[in-house]
Amino acid sequence: MYEVIWIIFAFSLGLVVRLVGLPPLVGYLAAGFLLSGLGSFTALPVENGAALKHLAHVGVLLLLFTVGLKLKVKSILRPEVIGGSLLHFAITCGIFTPGIHLLAGVDWQTALLLAIALSFSSTVLAAKVLESKRELRAFHGRVAIGILIMQDLVALLVMSLASGKNPSTWALVIFGLPLLRPILFRLLDASGHDELLVLLGLLLALVLGGFGFESVGLSSELGALVFGAMLANHPRAEELSKSLWSLKEIFLVGFFLQIGMGGLPDGDALAFALIASLVLPLKGLLFFFLLLVFRLRARSSFLSSLSLTNYSEFGLIVASVALTEWLIPLAITVALSFVISAPINRIAHSIYERFSHRLIRYESQQRHPDEQPLSLGNTRVLVMGMGRTGTSAYNQLGRTEPNLTGLDSDPAKVDKHVREGRSVLFADAEDTVFWEGLHMPHLKAVILAMNDIEGKLIAARKLREKGFRGYVVAHTMYADEAEKIKAAGADEAWLTMNETGVALASHVIDFTGRPLPND
Repeated sequence: MYEVIWIIFAFSLGLVVRLVGLPPLVGYLAAGFLLSGLGSFTALPVENGAALKHLAHVGVLLLLFTVGLKLKVKSILRPEVIGGSLLHFAITCGIFTPGIHLLAGVDWQTALLLAIALSFSSTVLAAKVLESKRELRAFHGRVAIGILIMQDLVALLVMSLASGKNPSTWALVIFGLPLLRPILFRLLDASGHDELLVLLGLLLALVLGGFGFESVGLSSELGALVFGAMLANHPRAEELSKSLWSLKEIFLVGFFLQIGMGGLPDGDALAFALIASLVLPLKGLLFFFLLLVFRLRARSSFLSSLSLTNYSEFGLIVASVALTEWLIPLAITVALSFVISAPINRIAHSIYERFSHRLIRYESQQRHPDEQPLSLGNTRVLVMGMGRTGTSAYNQLGRTEPNLTGLDSDPAKVDKHVREGRSVLFADAEDTVFWEGLHMPHLKAVILAMNDIEGKLIAARKLREKGFRGYVVAHTMYADEAEKIKAAGADEAWLTMNETGVALASHVIDFTGRPLPND
């Protein structure tokens, strides 16, 4: 009976919150608080017991396992990621700890743990916002995700120290885990694409990682992360992560419900959350200027910082280990930060476009790691977006057009294409500064093959604003998007699935025009 009540309240409030443009997990927290209140004043069968606690723990382990699947060494071994995350962590703790000690009247250890909890940014919110805008692989998206992974590692270290567990001598076995990687790779290859793949993820995250590490006196959260990281370099790691995404989200609902059902917030909790929300912009400003120190351009620094300007569910996980009496104030704080951060991130590009000229003056004069081309030279045909569609278009055109160039906002993808012999440069179509400085004297045609509609609209509009009169063509999945792209300046916007059907029919026509093989 309990689960029926949980599902009804979680879905109802999650849907209401989503309809007003906020992350559903704000609704799940609200559902927990509401259930807590109703349980106190009515006969409603509400219980925050072992079952919900177990579901919450499973959600946390799956979250850390999927974080581990993204833990590629190259993505975090960058100065702006390591330096930016660790400096931000140290400065935040140095400022917040004495402030919390004075304002909240708590001891120095509690103040430090609260400062640590508030120093993290939300992996869930940032990943969802960046994914919805197709910016996870853009330069600023990769920087933000790298910093979040570093924060997650710091959080795990803090949780391990705060839990006070002493590992057994069997814990030394974990140093031999890399020897299991070939076996894990074979298991992943053999698991197919259906339920066995999901079960393999559960086996590694909950059984070998969670239960296995707990059995030798180590953190189950650390175990889930380690086993995810061991598969991070496998070609199917992303597929495994996606297969577990919905399952992980469902179990995390239990985590947020459990926090809310821990009790209703009092005046002190609300005051703490309000003060923490008021200082939230300082967190974003610190990220912005730290990334500028590492020679990122103002645009990348701004967009990465905006993604990180929130408080984290990992702060709640840390609090659940060492600060249980502060769970409710921190939960309210995290929820308020999401209410502030989510809508602002949806219009991040528009905000930057409005204030870009003021922000650019803070850039370093040295070469930026995300520097973009100023001239396309003799390029006659430009392909923007070098995914599957863009690469196919490039390969087809390359047979007859020598002056061909591709652009993409994913540095790793650019490096891959260059190694394969294609002329591909790093550039972000949504960067107004890129368009302002771009010189394209011989350009005749542009193919817009980016994933997101916003990038295509900006590119088409900026090309026409620069006086380009050549041919601009794009592809899209939806008819309404095709009309928007043409209204922005493109000559044609073809519907992807329609063109796929035409291509298949052309192959049939070519085949039936030949002599049929004998039976």
